[in-house]
Amino acid sequence: MTVAMEDRVVGYRGRIGVVVPSTNTVVEHDLSLINPRGVTFHSGRFFVEQPDLSSDDMFLDFLGKIRDTIPDSVRDLMTADPDYILMGMSAETFWGGKEGNQEFEDRINEISGGLPITSGANACNDALARLGVERIACLTPYQPIGDEQVHGYFTECGFDVKRVKGLKCETATSIGDTTPEEVIAALKELDGDDIDAIVQCGTNLSMVRLADEAERWLAKPVIAINAATWWMALRDNGVDDRLWGFGSLLREH
Repeated sequence: MTVAMEDRVVGYRGRIGVVVPSTNTVVEHDLSLINPRGVTFHSGRFFVEQPDLSSDDMFLDFLGKIRDTIPDSVRDLMTADPDYILMGMSAETFWGGKEGNQEFEDRINEISGGLPITSGANACNDALARLGVERIACLTPYQPIGDEQVHGYFTECGFDVKRVKGLKCETATSIGDTTPEEVIAALKELDGDDIDAIVQCGTNLSMVRLADEAERWLAKPVIAINAATWWMALRDNGVDDRLWGFGSLLREH
C-alpha cells in the first residue's frame, strides 16, 4: 500500500529515484552533499558490462550495452515507490539531440508508469534558460563522438556553443578519478570573453563544489550536471530551499 507523503517517516518532502551506472562513484556522493531535509534519494544501479571508453567505437559499444540494462534498474527502483526519477548518467541523454532525449525520457517514463523525470540534458537546458545565458562552453569526460552530441544538443536548444573540451577518459570508472587540478586547467582553457557560462557534463565527474568556487574566479555561471539535475528534481517536487556551496543555480533559483 502506498503511504501518503505527509505520513512518511523519511522522504516526507520527496522520494527521488536515481538511476545510476554500476561504474559511477560520484552521483550519490554529490547528491548527499546537497540533500535538504525531508528529501531522500534511492539508487537503482544498472550493470555496465563494457566500461571501456578509450575510443569512439568503444564509446558507442558502451552506450549500446547500457541501453539493455537501464530498464531493469528502473524496474527495480520502482519497488521503493519513488515520486520522481532522476537520471544519474548523462551521455545517453544528449544522444540524438532534443528528439533523442525526449525518446529516452519517454522510454523511462513508460517503465516507471508515468513518473516525472529529469535527465542531464534536459536539466542543463532548463538551468541555462533560467540563468538567461546564450553563449556557452562545455566540459565533458567523453571522446569526440560524445562531444559532438553535446554540441549538437545545446545548439538545437538555441545556445551558441563556442567550444567543447572532452577529457577523453579511458573508462567509465576512471572518470571519477579526474583530479581537481585537471578540471581547473580545463575550465581555464574553456573560459573567454566570448562565453556567458560553462556547462559540465558527465555525472561521474564530481564538480558540485568546484563549480561553486570556479564561479568566483571566472565571474560567470558554472553548471555542474549533478547540481543541475538535483536542482530540477527538487524544484519539480516543490522543494524551493536555497542551498549554498554548490553554485549560483541552487543558491539563487
